[in-house]
Amino acid sequence: MKKARTFVVTGASGGIGGAIAHALAAAGHKLILTGRDTGRLAALAAALPDSTDALWVSADLTKASGRAALLDACRDSAGISGLVNVAGSGHFALFEQMTEAEIEQLVATNLSAPMLVTQALLPLLQQSGDADIVNIGSTFGSLGFPGQTVYSATKFGLYGFNEALRREMTGQPLRVHYIAPRATRTALNSDSVNALNREMGNASDSPEMVASAVMAALASGRSGRRYIGWPEKLFARLNLLCPAIVDKALGGKIALIRRHAKRQP
Repeated sequence: MKKARTFVVTGASGGIGGAIAHALAAAGHKLILTGRDTGRLAALAAALPDSTDALWVSADLTKASGRAALLDACRDSAGISGLVNVAGSGHFALFEQMTEAEIEQLVATNLSAPMLVTQALLPLLQQSGDADIVNIGSTFGSLGFPGQTVYSATKFGLYGFNEALRREMTGQPLRVHYIAPRATRTALNSDSVNALNREMGNASDSPEMVASAVMAALASGRSGRRYIGWPEKLFARLNLLCPAIVDKALGGKIALIRRHAKRQP
């Protein structure tokens, strides 16, 4: 990452997306920012250093029209060499209480949209001759968590997409990265999530810490995955090797989790 490049950041109107935009701008890169909140996108663009070459596109990437608008902006900017898929949403609830619409929305936002955006922009990234794709996942993409059943499923899917795409891109000048944050202090967290984290003693990170992990991945010059936080990093890997240990650890917390996740009538 020695020369200025053009990065697309989805979900830029959120906390993590905004932090990543600031980190990329500080490194001298050009930005194409996209999100659903027009006001926040405009405010973010205004808050970036005056020297930053940035444009923003208000778009719903779960819709074909939104993806088309983003693609047009990328073409008009004379190409791109980086894509950071940040856009996502959460829904902490018992699976039995979720509606079909809530399930479909999570899958569309967290899994379908990043895959479709990546597919739409892939030809432009390949044409650049030196590109990076970064997918922001979650610890819950390696560890299914009660009350986060659908969210976990979408992040497991994103992890699988990232892994398969990384292998498919072998031999091309295009690196594929997966960043897995733990709890992060953003508006994505509901009051019930924050209350559960406090009772369980879970640590949480700033969006800037996630941005730092993204910048480190880009600076490494190679594809890979990075988990943020301890002991979450350990539990994510332990869950792959010996899930019974994680089952036992979470089993002792299930009543607490259900109490916070249960939707009140």
